[in-house]
Amino acid sequence: MRIPRIDPELRKIADSLLRAGKKAYLVGGAVRDTFLNRQVTDFDIATNATPEECMQIFPRAIPTGIRHGTITVIPRSRRFKVEITTFRTEGSYSDGRRPDSVAFIDDIAMDLSRRDFTINAMAFDLSNNHFVDPYGGRKDLAAKVIRAVGNPSERFAEDGLRTLRAIRFAAQLGFAIEPATLKAIEECHEKLSCVSRERIRDEFSKIICAPKPSCGIRLLVDTELILDILPEILSCKSVPQPKNHHHLDVFEHLLATVDAVNPDNLSEERLLVLRLAALLHDIGKPCTLNISEDDTISFYRHEIESEAIARKTLQDLKYPNEIIDRVCHLVRHHMFNYEPGWTDAAVRRFVARVGQHAIPDLFALRLADTIATTGEPVSWPLLSEFQTRIDRILEEKQAISLRDLAVNGEDLASIGIPRNREMGALLSELLEAVLEDQSLNTRAKLLEIAKAKYFNVAR
Repeated sequence: MRIPRIDPELRKIADSLLRAGKKAYLVGGAVRDTFLNRQVTDFDIATNATPEECMQIFPRAIPTGIRHGTITVIPRSRRFKVEITTFRTEGSYSDGRRPDSVAFIDDIAMDLSRRDFTINAMAFDLSNNHFVDPYGGRKDLAAKVIRAVGNPSERFAEDGLRTLRAIRFAAQLGFAIEPATLKAIEECHEKLSCVSRERIRDEFSKIICAPKPSCGIRLLVDTELILDILPEILSCKSVPQPKNHHHLDVFEHLLATVDAVNPDNLSEERLLVLRLAALLHDIGKPCTLNISEDDTISFYRHEIESEAIARKTLQDLKYPNEIIDRVCHLVRHHMFNYEPGWTDAAVRRFVARVGQHAIPDLFALRLADTIATTGEPVSWPLLSEFQTRIDRILEEKQAISLRDLAVNGEDLASIGIPRNREMGALLSELLEAVLEDQSLNTRAKLLEIAKAKYFNVAR
């Protein structure tokens, strides 16, 4: 089998090792994704050159993990990075995450034996185009199966993150997890507690952004890995919803909403924000469930509780504050109920409350929520009408924020109002007046209103 599509810059790096009399094998995800015709952005080369020899061959390399035999080479174009790792075997994993020791060897087959899954334990010899596949990774790729290399319980005991990686690969690739491997994940689920929250976050984000994230989430629940990520979702199971609006319980509705977020034309970050918001938007319903004497089901102000749970969860997983704030903002405001009878003032108040920047994501979340509720693709004319009205208000540059007011703090100070909290409150009151009646947004009228409110002067 010949090596497919080797990038010229990658070939140049491999040739540097070969000219030095060393071995060079393309390994890991690059081999897997090449077979799957997926885009490859990073490459891994395994070699018998020691880390010190690698640094001599590539003096500008970054010693990213030199203690464990890894350096990183960035080609001149900077289009990708290449991690070069010395063939090695590993000692015990006392922390359930990293080997206590490594030993450098000269055997690619032994090196591949330490890897997590068969689909990641394939290699191409860059010196002679020979394909190395001692664990049947190519066969598992064809069968769409995730299988641990060797004894799955040993692999997961070595590194608890591998349990989550198995589910991530299954979700991303649409593969099934081989039964013995799946059973070992269930048995070793507590090993995930040894892994840093940042590592868990990164794998969870990839699951959430998979083509059909509900498949990955179900596996997390079935294997109990969810207990270390989002245990609150378990309480959503079997929580009923009003039959006249919903056909699913809360748990199933959350999964359907995540799946309904369309990734087309979305950046990775925006897709992550929307998928997280979709998963968490009703997470507070079990806490707010009320069933009246006539069996009427309600979840009064569940968006408040959902926002609190979402913030706690995302903070625990070490998401950046910007991501947390965007997700929580969407969760907090997802319950808007536009009707054609809304006045322009009501539309302006909505834009002022949720923020112009958040409206596209809020509408995308609401559409996914509606699709999940109805159980089928929908066209929502009211949402389109609402968007048209918002667009008109923005195009006409109507005042919807403090910066749009015809006065500012300097103007209020000029009439004797002190620069304190009262000034801020007064500016907010002026904005409320202008949101109701745009004709009030002149300097003279607003200063007159300010005097009347602050000095109790009759207008």
